[in-house]
Amino acid sequence: MDTMTVKHELFFGPLAADYFDIKNTKKFLEHWDKVNLYSKTRGINRFKGLKMALENAIKNGENIVDTRAFNEFVDNSPVLSAAALEKQYEKAPDKGIKKAIEWSKAVNDGIHEQLTGKDKPFDEVLPTFEKFVDKADIIVVSSANLGAISSEWERHGLLKYTCEVFGQEEGTKEFAISKVIEEGYKKENILMVGDAPGDEKAAFKNGVKFYPIITKKENESWKKLREIVFDDLLDGKFDQDYQNKLLDEFHNSLQ
Repeated sequence: MDTMTVKHELFFGPLAADYFDIKNTKKFLEHWDKVNLYSKTRGINRFKGLKMALENAIKNGENIVDTRAFNEFVDNSPVLSAAALEKQYEKAPDKGIKKAIEWSKAVNDGIHEQLTGKDKPFDEVLPTFEKFVDKADIIVVSSANLGAISSEWERHGLLKYTCEVFGQEEGTKEFAISKVIEEGYKKENILMVGDAPGDEKAAFKNGVKFYPIITKKENESWKKLREIVFDDLLDGKFDQDYQNKLLDEFHNSLQ
């Protein structure tokens, strides 16, 4: 979906600055965008991104609510979702955790109220799915919540091309891919498509191939996947040298 940048610039970052009473919002948002959009942590889980941004804000002299309990949750919870964070708050109420829960809900509400109907897939995604569907099973592996995924993908006619959807409620992307393997898909036949280093890591942790969508070259990347890479994969040309060339371009595109 062509929504990641606008979601961070309009909701994730500004609302974090608001809910955690950040004074130097300009500096905070510059760091937020770098962490979440334009560096090797692009696509990081929202709560991990929040933790990193708040830690940096504290280093820069911001006086905010105590986040130690929230940080501990982020560092140790096997599932980083709003539901898991709410369960933690029920067990041990904490101001920092409460703020994070309120922020996450405000982000979801803002996206739902202001972006519904305005989101759209990149232009080259639908024709790519139309080609793939006869020769491959398309499985969604996302860190977004299941409701948002289903709503967006159904609205734009993409959900019908998929056979399974894993959202943040299921766990990490790494875990989701492992479940796909358990279902009987052979590792050598799985290609993880993603635009973030976390997608790359999830793929390689499971021993499967990775195709990067390059930031600011998304349509070009999807077209290349459809017209060249997919056929090369089916023809057995996608070897380690092939993978390394794709990774070089991907890593060079991130600051």
